[in-house]
Amino acid sequence: MSKIEVDAIEPQSGTDLTIGASGDTITVPAGATFDSSAATNTLPSTVVTTTGTQTLTNKTINASQLIDDSVTTAKLAYNPNPFRNIIINGDMSIAQRSTSETGVSTTGYYTVDRFKLTNASSGTWTQSQSTDVPTSQGFATSLKMDCTTADASPSASDVLILQQLIEGQNLQYLKKGTANAESLTLSFWVKSNKTGTYICELRDIDNNRTISQSYTISSASTWEKKTLTFAGDTSGALDNNNAESLRCSFFLNAGSDYTSGTLQTSWGSLTGTDRAVGQVNIADSTSNDFYITGVQLEAGTSASDFEFLPYDVNLQRCQRYFQKIESSADWQVFASKNDSTTEVYATLSLPTSLRASPTLNNPNFNYFDSSSSQSNSGGSTTVRKVSNNNSLLTLIKSGFTSITGNRVSIISPTQDLTIDSELWLYKV
Repeated sequence: MSKIEVDAIEPQSGTDLTIGASGDTITVPAGATFDSSAATNTLPSTVVTTTGTQTLTNKTINASQLIDDSVTTAKLAYNPNPFRNIIINGDMSIAQRSTSETGVSTTGYYTVDRFKLTNASSGTWTQSQSTDVPTSQGFATSLKMDCTTADASPSASDVLILQQLIEGQNLQYLKKGTANAESLTLSFWVKSNKTGTYICELRDIDNNRTISQSYTISSASTWEKKTLTFAGDTSGALDNNNAESLRCSFFLNAGSDYTSGTLQTSWGSLTGTDRAVGQVNIADSTSNDFYITGVQLEAGTSASDFEFLPYDVNLQRCQRYFQKIESSADWQVFASKNDSTTEVYATLSLPTSLRASPTLNNPNFNYFDSSSSQSNSGGSTTVRKVSNNNSLLTLIKSGFTSITGNRVSIISPTQDLTIDSELWLYKV
């Protein structure tokens, strides 16, 4: 093989320089670098290297120069998979129950859909859907916690946590409990006047295993983006059903029952005292508030841009767990049939299949048939049956007076009817 060593090759005339002929292979040794920072030429269709990886500096590779299937998702700087965000309503855009609730001192779902507040003696709060959001990030709403009665000296069991409970059947691709278990990355925007250390926890409900990570709010009353990565768990498979299997928790306050050990930063059996070590007490003053939005939990070790969904898609996902039929001036009516002289049953076609048979509140109804009408202000509202993949709900309403049995009628709610199929476990 001949060898020529030169410092530069210039064309004899013009601006074109050809190396090799059609069909030739130009072999580049390992460690060689292409530097074309001052050039406008494009790469050849194929660059063959002897060994190793060649560095192409300041080059643009056109799509036509890529072999089919040569670029995989793992090689991209972002995750292009749809519905990659395990968290539902992470942009806080859906709030079917209410946009603001005052006097919040117990556990429950209050405003923003899918986010449960666990409050064990950790003060009183106003929870709201806020329009205070990070600048120029695409978010329109956040979830706000505003302390109105403080818990300055929490007892051992006091705790305050924002949580989302997640169905196991939505998590099978994480391969938890196998050698190929996926890591999870949690990203979110947060703001509080209370700086310091906060704790996020993932909890495997099926196997009672947990892992926690800390983050720091560094600047008071300033939106900050946080990213936390949790290793995959090779122990304990998640159940493949519609019950809760995984819980994502944001601690806001925690007594010594949760903080007196060592923070559990790798997966292991739940130890209560290791769950929230170092957590600040945001409930220590009525001056404190806490905002969060852009919550995204996804497979992998890096955070992709937040996955914004169309409003209707996000609403439909939330309605799997909760729906509200607003009261009306007798224009919201349900076809019904009198089951006895005191109760009727009616079938409702729901916009989305429910996760499971729901619980109902007990609103008052107006009643109408061909010869009579009356208002109902008592009795009960219960589920008789759910069918058609939980998209048809038959309810029984009692408390009417002297109606004619086995007669077709209509009823109309005079108060909001809530249909609740949320995940709910009393485990903290």
